[in-house]
Amino acid sequence: QVQLVESGGGLVQAGGSLRLSCVASGRTFRNSFMGWFRQAPGKEREFVAHINWSGESTYYSNSVKGRFTISKDNAKNTVYLQMNSLKPDDTAVYYCNTALSIQAMRNWRALRFWGQGTQVTVSS
Repeated sequence: QVQLVESGGGLVQAGGSLRLSCVASGRTFRNSFMGWFRQAPGKEREFVAHINWSGESTYYSNSVKGRFTISKDNAKNTVYLQMNSLKPDDTAVYYCNTALSIQAMRNWRALRFWGQGTQVTVSS
């Protein structure tokens, strides 16, 4: 069973930065896609960014493009999300997940295992 533990959230002022981490366990993730997602109060969970197995290919939602950077360390089974120029609209619980193919990553709503997430709150 896949286990995902997110950390690094907190309270930050608008314009500030945070770096989220997610440690994955339960199987090898060296050949996996990793992604970040978020869910704001009263809203559906949404996609934020994903990265391929080698770390050479990344993809971002339009709302975070240019401000957030996803990266991964295969040796540590860890994926990161560097968040800069944060806005109050970025306030949400942030989750990571993993998929074995780009198709599965794009169909992320069907992913079975989710961590508890980490809360990010951006004050204006």
